[in-house]
Amino acid sequence: MAGTIDDIDARILRELRIDGRLSVRQLAERVRVSRANAYTRLERMTADGVITGYTVLVDPAKTGRSTSAYVTLTVRQHDWRDLQQRLRAIPEVQHMALVGGDFDVILLVRAADNAALRHVVLDQLQAIPGVLSSRTFLIFEDIENRGGD
Repeated sequence: MAGTIDDIDARILRELRIDGRLSVRQLAERVRVSRANAYTRLERMTADGVITGYTVLVDPAKTGRSTSAYVTLTVRQHDWRDLQQRLRAIPEVQHMALVGGDFDVILLVRAADNAALRHVVLDQLQAIPGVLSSRTFLIFEDIENRGGD
């Protein structure tokens, strides 16, 4: 059944979240299955859409983006599709999600410094048609849980 994973699949995914560059041999050793079994499971999870890609994790401070914030937006919801495209064009917006609750959109924004963050929020985000209001929450420390499910 597509999308169904067992304990071995979950262990494979956990190991790949920790180190996505593992070879099939290394992965099989860590999960304690044969290479053929690990390879077959990887192929199945990729075909089923469980694994959607591999990526590199970057330290934002070491790439000149030392200020991070979550920015929430209240928007006119019928403008969401156009708003998405405009948000994607802002390089400092690292992640966006349409959510339910007290606000409509949450963004992860990474900027060079507070002045650059201010520019993104007040000059770029607030200028987008359909954005009614925003709130900014500075991130003091990032804690990544790459091993979690």
